[in-house]
Amino acid sequence: MSGLRRRGSSDSRSYPSYPSPAGSAYSATSTSNTSAKSRWSFSSSSSSDRNPVLVATRSFVGAFSGCFTPPKDEHGPEEHGPPSVDGLKRTRHAGPGASRSSNERGRGSRRSIYATSPLEREPGTMRFTIEEIYTATRNFSPAFKIGQGGFGTVYKGRLNDGTLIAVKRAKKGVYEKHLGVEFQSEIRTLAQVEHLNLVKFFGFLEHGEEKIVVVEYVSNGTLREHLDCMHGTVLDISARLDIAIDVAHAITYLHMYTHHPIIHRDIKSSNILLTENFRAKVSDFGFARFAPDGDSGKTHVSTQVKGTAGYLDPEYLRTYQLTDKSDVFSFGVLLTELVTGRRPIEPKREMKERLTAKWAAKKFMEGDAIATLDTKLERTAPNNFVVEKILELALQCLAPNRRSRPSMRHCAEILWGIRKDYREISGNDFHSLSSHSP
Repeated sequence: MSGLRRRGSSDSRSYPSYPSPAGSAYSATSTSNTSAKSRWSFSSSSSSDRNPVLVATRSFVGAFSGCFTPPKDEHGPEEHGPPSVDGLKRTRHAGPGASRSSNERGRGSRRSIYATSPLEREPGTMRFTIEEIYTATRNFSPAFKIGQGGFGTVYKGRLNDGTLIAVKRAKKGVYEKHLGVEFQSEIRTLAQVEHLNLVKFFGFLEHGEEKIVVVEYVSNGTLREHLDCMHGTVLDISARLDIAIDVAHAITYLHMYTHHPIIHRDIKSSNILLTENFRAKVSDFGFARFAPDGDSGKTHVSTQVKGTAGYLDPEYLRTYQLTDKSDVFSFGVLLTELVTGRRPIEPKREMKERLTAKWAAKKFMEGDAIATLDTKLERTAPNNFVVEKILELALQCLAPNRRSRPSMRHCAEILWGIRKDYREISGNDFHSLSSHSP
């Protein structure tokens, strides 16, 4: 199988090519509950009316404000919880001869493109005792604490064999119903997925009031931390493009190549972990939901709104209808973060720049996309090219109507093309400079 190897990295792994088409991290998430009524509009020349990207952009900026706060409706559709963890234990250990629908078999056959067969290594098969967890975390020592979220606290740990782990410990005493749903949702989802760009699931433990999820420890912090330069390094445009592709691969896998399609529902920069080689891994499946199966004929899941302000799909907010295109919208916001380095909401900036995606869309429409480039990066011809192309894709992802958004697979294919062209332009630039050097 052909793959494109990351350039300029000691990581020697290759990503698979896509088949030809037939036609927290460790941080808190939030659920908003009020509705924004403001609407935006930009003027543009009549010639731009023929450009589908600019037409979509004008539509997007007219509805984008809704992604920050959901409707003020306390009686939306019920959030159906996942099956019990006990039920999951029984399901996950079903033998290889367990029956599946024809659609599931088809999805399973494609899954091998992205991950090892579940028969070779079933995710989450490690079993832990509470004593092992105490030993690994030094009795949940504050020195081992690496994060805090709505679910609880995350600790770094080391198993007896030297394996580094991240231990997510649910809040005790105030173990609310929604936290129980999130715990079971994360277990249910992680137990079914295995992909290079998803945080690896080791196992879980329920012991009295203790509810614990154990996943791999990813050492290099979150994407958001790196965009904020909290680790002392600046991500260049090439690394940011690689990260976008990694995340696109992970979400494509969830949408298309698992035994049952999964909607992550909380794609954001603080949920993207980075390895030492700046490989991206998507984490935090507490809000994940199964998408409608292709055989069911359903197009969406009716559910209460959950997610993070600034990343929420406005159509999902308005209708309570969750689809895989809600992840696509969040991915569009993430792309604007990668280009600009800014957070989705920048309350300390002047009013016209507080909503990053709106500001970036306006600059793109005005033909000044390069003005959105992270000020920590140099304005070069290759960088200018990437900014233009990524913003163009981002605005397609941010279309107010979900039917106008591309699939995540299509996003990944476009990003691969951008990276290929970027490398060619970078090579030409280098040769041009070399030929003019004394």
